[in-house]
Amino acid sequence: MGIKTSLPSTLEPFQFAYRSNRSTDDAISTALHSALTHLDTRDFRDVRMLFIDFSSSFNTIVPQQLILKLDRLGINTSMCNWLLDFLTGRPQAVQVGSNTSSTVILNTGAPQRCVLSPLLFTLLTHDCTPSHTSNLFIKFADDTIVLSHISNNDETHYRSEVSHLVKWCSENNLSLNAEKTKEIVVDFRRAYSQYAPPFHQRSCCGESKQHQVPRCEDLSWSKNTASLASKAQQRLYFLRKLRRARAPSPIMSNFYRGIIESILTSCITVWYGTCTVSCRKKLHRVVRATERIMGVSLPSLQDIFHTHLTCKALCIVGDPTHPSNSLFSLLPSGRRLRSPLARTSRLKDSFIHQAVRMLNSLPALPSLHLTPTHTSSLSRCS
Repeated sequence: MGIKTSLPSTLEPFQFAYRSNRSTDDAISTALHSALTHLDTRDFRDVRMLFIDFSSSFNTIVPQQLILKLDRLGINTSMCNWLLDFLTGRPQAVQVGSNTSSTVILNTGAPQRCVLSPLLFTLLTHDCTPSHTSNLFIKFADDTIVLSHISNNDETHYRSEVSHLVKWCSENNLSLNAEKTKEIVVDFRRAYSQYAPPFHQRSCCGESKQHQVPRCEDLSWSKNTASLASKAQQRLYFLRKLRRARAPSPIMSNFYRGIIESILTSCITVWYGTCTVSCRKKLHRVVRATERIMGVSLPSLQDIFHTHLTCKALCIVGDPTHPSNSLFSLLPSGRRLRSPLARTSRLKDSFIHQAVRMLNSLPALPSLHLTPTHTSSLSRCS
């Protein structure tokens, strides 16, 4: 029996990595929905997001600590003993050309390029959870966001949460990389306030440094779309080279889908619905330029967005363990989903609200189990 089949199915709902039908889209959309929902009021509210960076996270796993946590999760003794034997007493050497270093025996960390290492790290950090209901920990592998809802400028719970996280890290042999740990405050109020960082960062020489916390006033995706358009535009050069070499149409089509379209549609369900008209035109120009090079008609980004939006929504509806599953609730009639309340266009255009509207527009509303039609849509999405 494998280690994955030995784990509870409801383990760590806000850990989005290494789980079927979940991706960075889910992590980002969950964070944005939580932040925008809190900010969608007329009260004095803001959101603080701390982006955690761990130093050499996979290399700091202490096998004995991990085994104790696995035992509490109900993993059988033979599996725990096998993992302990797998992680301890590992010989390692470095080879450069014909030169090989002396062998060192390692008893900490997890082997690099091993499929078990990311899973073991997520199991080690599964008990790193918020202690206050106003805070949320969103994880993707070793990337963690501490998202805190602030009301009336009261940051007590947020600072207490950060202190608790720092203590948890020290108890679990993890160290925060203060240089790469960043914080942002999302505040749509016109009055600007000074925000003190949650902890003092230290430079490489050990001196304490004070950094100004950046403030976000619009949550615009203009920089993101400009970056995507620029990257895709650069890759058109290679497509032109393929055309001059008279490459067959299937090869050019596969190159476009894998190298250019994949850039343009990266996390498209999160940002496309809220980006401006000018940003969309910038992206569409890349698609039109590709059509002229290839001499064929390509699906528009609008159509791709609608397809991905529907597929992602059906995945969430079909997964009761997904943290956003409860947001897709049926009306008493059972024919339509309940539309979430929203006061601002920022929240109305976000992923969850658009996904609910998209599902309500389908001829037959899917239930918690997917029909063959919806299953074929999911296969086209992947």
